[in-house]
Amino acid sequence: MATMTISLPDQLREFVEAEVSSGNYGSASELFREMVRERQKQKTQERLETLLLEGLESGQSIEVTEHYLEQRRRALRKKLEKAK
Repeated sequence: MATMTISLPDQLREFVEAEVSSGNYGSASELFREMVRERQKQKTQERLETLLLEGLESGQSIEVTEHYLEQRRRALRKKLEKAK
């Protein structure tokens, strides 16, 4: 595990110390790890939303039915067989 050193204004340092003192976190490192994980989740969610919007705006939509999926599976199988 890598070590990082950060500088905080007094107000933020006091907040971190209060969170640790309250028993919500065992250490300042634990608090920061949780905050970084939450930011990672947020960035992943933002990326997913961007991709979903791109998909919605990418052209005419089609209904994905079991019949459609089966056709796609068959086409993929044929393609894979030809590649062998």
